[in-house]
Amino acid sequence: MSALTRPPRLTAGSRVAVVAPSGPVVEERLQAGLDILRGWDLDPVVAPHVLAKDGELGYLAGTDADRAADLQRAWCDPSVSAVLSARGGYGAQRVVDLLDWEAMRAAGPKVFVGFSDGTVLHDAFATRLGLATLYGPVAAGVDFVKSTGAQEHLRATLFAPETVRTITSRGTTLVPGRATGVTVGGCLRMLATGLGTPGTHPGVRGGLLLLEDVGEQPYSLDRSLTQLLRSGWLDGVAGILLGSWDRCGPYERVRATLADRLGGLGVPVAEEFGFGHCAAALTVPLGVTAELDADAGTLTLAGPALC
Repeated sequence: MSALTRPPRLTAGSRVAVVAPSGPVVEERLQAGLDILRGWDLDPVVAPHVLAKDGELGYLAGTDADRAADLQRAWCDPSVSAVLSARGGYGAQRVVDLLDWEAMRAAGPKVFVGFSDGTVLHDAFATRLGLATLYGPVAAGVDFVKSTGAQEHLRATLFAPETVRTITSRGTTLVPGRATGVTVGGCLRMLATGLGTPGTHPGVRGGLLLLEDVGEQPYSLDRSLTQLLRSGWLDGVAGILLGSWDRCGPYERVRATLADRLGGLGVPVAEEFGFGHCAAALTVPLGVTAELDADAGTLTLAGPALC
């Protein structure tokens, strides 16, 4: 894997677009998130269908065509410097193939922030545009609007990325060692279901793999990890960083599953890095070169996440 193009950092007055490519958004939390962004001297604009809800499929924020159009319009708007997901949920898989990637490439590099279901978009931005992205909290997420820690880390990454070049684990080492590679990954379930589909990474050889998930019991985590192992997708991975496993059962059972499925790869594995579905979730760049020190519990970026 090779490092990808880093988009420019934000400055006071930067316009950021908030889109909902996946599930429906709670208006009260959206307004709270917009207030936070305005407090950073950003100029947030809300895509037309962010508060929409599909009439028949209530788990989607409007129709596929509308969600795709919102994302593409925001990305291709020359006045917009960053595109932020409003929430995760489900639905990005249904829009990723509706986007005009040639037009989006012509729009130039911009910041994209999201996580969870947005893993599909992170993959597509990497494989189709060669662009580094930020795996971080969503603008209308409860873990963002109610967490000063999540807000501060995202803000530092957006405005002063050189100040957050080292990310420290909150837990212990699962497998010791050090490794250097390009960061990749996201939500385990989305990575497994994306195998063999257009716009996804064909494998993670030479990469530092980020994994996290929510609401998946240990046997389900086992199933997804086994699918990645059996497909060869994990062949040659350099190291693994584990994030949050909220509502996935008692952590000792989750940890045993992760150790069983990943411990035999012979690469460093560090746990509880504090990204994903958790309070004070950290923002981690994808597509950048970094060093994982599993013994020290640190991920050190070779350079700032944004240029």
